[in-house]
Amino acid sequence: MGGDSAERVISLETGRAVHAALCRKGVNALAIDAKDDVIGQLKGKKIDRVFNALHGRGGEDGVIQGVLESLSLPYTGSGVLGSALAMDKIRSKRLWREMGLSTSDFLELESETDLYNAARKIGLPLMVKPVHEGSSCGASKVNSLEDVSKAWQLASQFQDSVMAEKWINGVEYTIGILDQQVLPIIKLQTPHEFYDYQAKYEVDSTEYICPCGLTEEDEKRVQDIAMRAFIAIGASGWGRVDLFIDEAEQVQLLEVNTVPGMTGHSLVPMAAKQVGLEFDDLVLKILDTSVNRRVNRETAVA
Repeated sequence: MGGDSAERVISLETGRAVHAALCRKGVNALAIDAKDDVIGQLKGKKIDRVFNALHGRGGEDGVIQGVLESLSLPYTGSGVLGSALAMDKIRSKRLWREMGLSTSDFLELESETDLYNAARKIGLPLMVKPVHEGSSCGASKVNSLEDVSKAWQLASQFQDSVMAEKWINGVEYTIGILDQQVLPIIKLQTPHEFYDYQAKYEVDSTEYICPCGLTEEDEKRVQDIAMRAFIAIGASGWGRVDLFIDEAEQVQLLEVNTVPGMTGHSLVPMAAKQVGLEFDDLVLKILDTSVNRRVNRETAVA
């Protein structure tokens, strides 16, 4: 948990909640802050498997997954490729389009001038954000050309690639996935302009609606699309797919989160509770995905 990404604070909160749940369930669990010498910390202890609670770069992008693979340590969640693709919003959107899955128009940006050009090419409003950050870090809405400079500065401060995405008028939903099971859909409503960092973690005005209000047929359709998007990028174990249903009732994929939050405001625990899975049991189910990863690897070799 922890690490040194822009999502460090949330990762620590997730890690503490997960560690406490594991301990309550009788698991001999050790909390490791990955900010400093994570390899040394892992090598110096007798560890059977790892619950990855690292959010953001270094934790969700295939880096820690590669470290754990090299140390032969089973771990929760997606592997190297699935993690890397999910973290890269540009490449995941390109892949979805190749598979015929809908996602809004987008452009990769290298300069503030590119953002002006994107505004003219895609049209306003736009969503501008870093390509490899989560929790809406550095994200903002561009309503007019006067907003461009501020949006560029906000997104580019993370020393990351930046993208512009066509603004979607519609309703936002999120779908948790747990070991091949698609969890009930959650509808998100916020008085903020979009579901930003404050709406996710710092305020109580955000509404999480589950059951989500879709018909049974529509919910199944959206869940199927979410699972296709999840599998398409090589994600596995558990995660969360975020999407919109636009004004034309078309599903528009946003992104896949391969290490979703497990805090008091987090979405996967809310969805799991709808199917009778309390937080501590959910944590154990996620931990089980590390066992399945080892079993699947051995089966493939055999």
